[in-house]
Amino acid sequence: MRSPSKLLAKSLLTAASVLVIAAPITLPLAAQESGGRVVLVLPFDNRSGNPSLNWIGDSFPDTLNKRLDSAGFLTISHDDRSFALDHLGLPAGFKPSRATTIRIAQQLDANYVIVGSYNVSGANGTAPDKITIQAEVLSVDNLTLTAPIQDGAELPRLFDAENAIAWKVARSIDPHFNVAEATFLFAPGGVSLPAFEDYIRGTNAPTADERTKRLQAAVALVPTYSAALLALGKEQYAARDFTSAAATLSKVPLADRLALEANFYLGLARFNTANYAGAEQAFAFVAQHLPLPEVVNDQAVASSRQNKDAAPLFQRGSAADPSDADYHYNLAVSLYRRGDIAGALKEADAALKLKPADNEVGALRAHLSLAPAGSKLTPTATFSPLERIRRTYSETGFRQAAFQLDQMRAARMATLPPDQAAAQYTDLGLGYLAQGLLPEAEQEFQSALAANSNSAAAHAGLAQVREASSSTQDARNEANASLHIKPNAPAFLVLARLDLAANNLSSAAGDVSQALHIEPANSAAAALRMALQQRGQQVP
Repeated sequence: MRSPSKLLAKSLLTAASVLVIAAPITLPLAAQESGGRVVLVLPFDNRSGNPSLNWIGDSFPDTLNKRLDSAGFLTISHDDRSFALDHLGLPAGFKPSRATTIRIAQQLDANYVIVGSYNVSGANGTAPDKITIQAEVLSVDNLTLTAPIQDGAELPRLFDAENAIAWKVARSIDPHFNVAEATFLFAPGGVSLPAFEDYIRGTNAPTADERTKRLQAAVALVPTYSAALLALGKEQYAARDFTSAAATLSKVPLADRLALEANFYLGLARFNTANYAGAEQAFAFVAQHLPLPEVVNDQAVASSRQNKDAAPLFQRGSAADPSDADYHYNLAVSLYRRGDIAGALKEADAALKLKPADNEVGALRAHLSLAPAGSKLTPTATFSPLERIRRTYSETGFRQAAFQLDQMRAARMATLPPDQAAAQYTDLGLGYLAQGLLPEAEQEFQSALAANSNSAAAHAGLAQVREASSSTQDARNEANASLHIKPNAPAFLVLARLDLAANNLSSAAGDVSQALHIEPANSAAAALRMALQQRGQQVP
């Protein structure tokens, strides 16, 4: 049996042939030159002697995967890691030797494996416990192991310590990686330690009941915890509690990186409660960003259930993956609904060629052979075919498809003139910045500056990243660098906010005045002017 990554090769190719992504993630220029980028993070070993802290070891793959994904690497999911252990006949909690680690990595086509350990020690009885972390990077291709990578923090700041380790790991794998450590530390996703513990325990619990209870506890502590909402919604969906699943999954913000997976399951949950309009809306959102054949197919099925002509959508799905019999069958049913008997016969024949023993397809083919030209599908008690929906979401498949397409887009952008490439990278960075995705935003701005170091917009974007990560002096330096190239409102507003925070009201007023002179309708500048006026400082 092949690993999931190999099995998904066809999906990547078919996706690449049809995808138009609204806001894709492009790899930084350094990522394009650094070779293999597939990373496997294994649970870290607990050296504290306290079994109740074993959950912390399971948290490292979760956090490091998120950060390394944002850094342009392709990480291997929990499910794929479990697949490899099962395929090799190893229990889920198995602590592999170096030789076994290499076997697991090779099974999953990983280029690097991250292994590590941690210890937790009491401070002085009143201060929080402290965690010390040590990680190593194993290069599967070169069979080399890095020197230990270390970090630590007070235990309530576990998430920060893991982000710091992730940054150091990224730098170890890719010396060209140029995102600042502070950007990683201020990346989104951090929650209170109790909520984080419930989430990690919930995603790793052996029974469905325990998983659900733990995830509910995490959401109760932090109602906006997107990762816990997604995991809980999937558990509720698996338990066929579709109403609860839909309510939970709908709380994942559309701007969140988890929104694609959440909306796929949201679509299925709504579909199973006959909310076909809501299901179509959810699938359409996913298809807008990553229209793989299975997503377009499900959007079409939900549309068809509302008596809409979904044939164009079914045609997209079938054209993207012509080797799938279900897509041909669905298109045949849809064409029959609109009265295209010849077209329906052609698609039914294609489905039967791929799956000769499919009785439903055979029945449709027999019915079509007797239907007069131009007749439309009229369901009867004995013949009422329905299009087939896809009910499984492959997180790995979707991430790999996005990763592959990002590489293709980055290669195309590398052929653009410097000014155009910088402008496109900057636009992408601003999109990520608006979503609070600081590491992704910084990579785009750094790529823009690599393409054109005189991009005022890229420097201004980077200034905003530095401001968001509390790197005040660096933010000021980038804003001034931007203004040295070309006066612009975003850079002046960075300086205005920094001056306002430092209580330098006169300078802040001058910055706002300059921004309004360039962009009189700028709402952020208007808000800053009002804030200054409320503090008795007039803006010229």
